[in-house]
Amino acid sequence: MRLPLLLSPLMILGALSLNAGEFTLHSNDLSGQLTKTQEFSGFGCDGKNISPELHWSDAPKGTKSFALSVYDPDAPTGSGWWHWIVFNIPASTVSLPSGFGDTAQKHLIQATQSITDYGKAGFGGACPPKGDRPHRYMFTVHALNVAHIDLDEKASPALVGYMINAHSIAKATIVSYYGR
Repeated sequence: MRLPLLLSPLMILGALSLNAGEFTLHSNDLSGQLTKTQEFSGFGCDGKNISPELHWSDAPKGTKSFALSVYDPDAPTGSGWWHWIVFNIPASTVSLPSGFGDTAQKHLIQATQSITDYGKAGFGGACPPKGDRPHRYMFTVHALNVAHIDLDEKASPALVGYMINAHSIAKATIVSYYGR
């Protein structure tokens, strides 16, 4: 005879606390779909090319800095498309404001924004080919075990990605879609 499993309030609270403190990424600007605000301006696209507000919480112990990447694995290149790479974000930083990807503007947060697959540093918004199915845009924040990656704004996305992955102790991702 099987006896019913009774869960005490303490057991339930304990189970819930196991999920508390998970490293997460959020945005007040993003939902499941990107908008013209995050669309690139160029390459046949006419969006505003404004990077979204992003904030994260519950970084793991030992985090010494953060890095952020935006990647489209659906780009018809054979290797995807890097839309934004930011690294050397201080460990005390827990958010990037909307528009942070505009490298022509002065920002209070000191970080390095390297070149994207568009060939320039800063945020390069979505611009999938017309008629393609909506592409996935993966916004990922990485908690790193180093305070500084010794690269500059001219470093290629692949090189920066290699260094980020070599020092990543946790990551959190938001996926949004966009099609034209």
